[in-house]
Amino acid sequence: MNVRRSAAVLAAVAVIGAAPPAAAAPSPSPSQAFPSALYGDSDPKFDGVWRQSLALLAQDTVGVKPAAKSVRWLVRQQCENGSFASYRPDPATACDAKTMLDTNATSAAVQALAALGGHDDVTGKAVGWLKSVQNEDGGWGYAPGGASDTNSTSVVIGALAAAGEKPDRVEKDGESPYDALLKLALPCGGDGDGAFAFQPDKKGRLAANADATAAGVLGALGRGMVVKPGKKSDATCEKATTPEQAAANGAGYLTAALAEDGHHLMSALAGAEPQPDFGNTADAVVALAARGDAGQAEKSVRWLEENSASWASQSGPAAYAQLIFAAHATGTDPRDFGGADLVKQLNATGPAPRTDGKTKASDDEKDSGSDGFFGVWWYVGVCLVAGIGIGFLFTGRKKQRQL
Repeated sequence: MNVRRSAAVLAAVAVIGAAPPAAAAPSPSPSQAFPSALYGDSDPKFDGVWRQSLALLAQDTVGVKPAAKSVRWLVRQQCENGSFASYRPDPATACDAKTMLDTNATSAAVQALAALGGHDDVTGKAVGWLKSVQNEDGGWGYAPGGASDTNSTSVVIGALAAAGEKPDRVEKDGESPYDALLKLALPCGGDGDGAFAFQPDKKGRLAANADATAAGVLGALGRGMVVKPGKKSDATCEKATTPEQAAANGAGYLTAALAEDGHHLMSALAGAEPQPDFGNTADAVVALAARGDAGQAEKSVRWLEENSASWASQSGPAAYAQLIFAAHATGTDPRDFGGADLVKQLNATGPAPRTDGKTKASDDEKDSGSDGFFGVWWYVGVCLVAGIGIGFLFTGRKKQRQL
């Protein structure tokens, strides 16, 4: 789920020729620049749709009715062709060739809006666009036309399933998303031992990646972000000729990796000391629970209960959503997660949820036009500083690949 945003966005920027904002450039304050319907107060340029989708999906998962204007904001982010960009500051302006379209954001929006219901026209157009940009190997990259990767292919599978599609029947040149995942699965034995790679390196070699493996297990099972405990099989690591076997192999790799480091995963950022990886641990919990590997999933969710509070507070709505998904998958109460109420904490990052289940016209009126007004000034600010130089540090939805 933590989809390596910085590397992926830089690659997409290179393709479309747009310059990212400079690191030293001042950003408008959230109160001045960002729509009131948006969850989180950090710069949404690279993760606005993603974190909004996760927040709404998590609220729906625990029976909370999201604010009407927050749902409306997400719907308005859709481009005419059905896709979603990472963030559109002014949705009244049509998407064009320079709009950075995002398969991950599109897929997350589909999963959220499908769960909320009543948005079949939006999700249908989005699924149609995803099908139109499917790669010849059956998978998807972060940006349309980019090389297929495990994370992107898996989140698209979740969107297809949420929209009522059968992923194995969504093919390009006879190749399905499951075919793409099988090509990214490592053989049993050795360092990889059944894991998934993010994508091949320049020489075509695959390297085990825990983030990609958590995503790949869910994708191979045909599941999205919200799961219930599955039925465990006794499959051991064998040659993956089916998505089910690939999921079993990946789950075995995750179980061993979690147990090795005290029931959590570790990040391995270049030049830095390894640190506990809370987001990928939460994703691994969901993946293991989906396959029925309850023993390790429960141990890891207990570790998250004891250790994730500071990370979630600093990371914002998507982090709270990930923890809620992990709690839901293991039957843990998200309102008493190590003494914390994850639902209350998530709700506090955005507009207050509806309490009567009805849309309040006053909410829509207060937010009417805010996307365009605030977005224009935000965009002007970015344009003024874009020429200063290239380089930025993004800390929202990014996750550098584990080595």
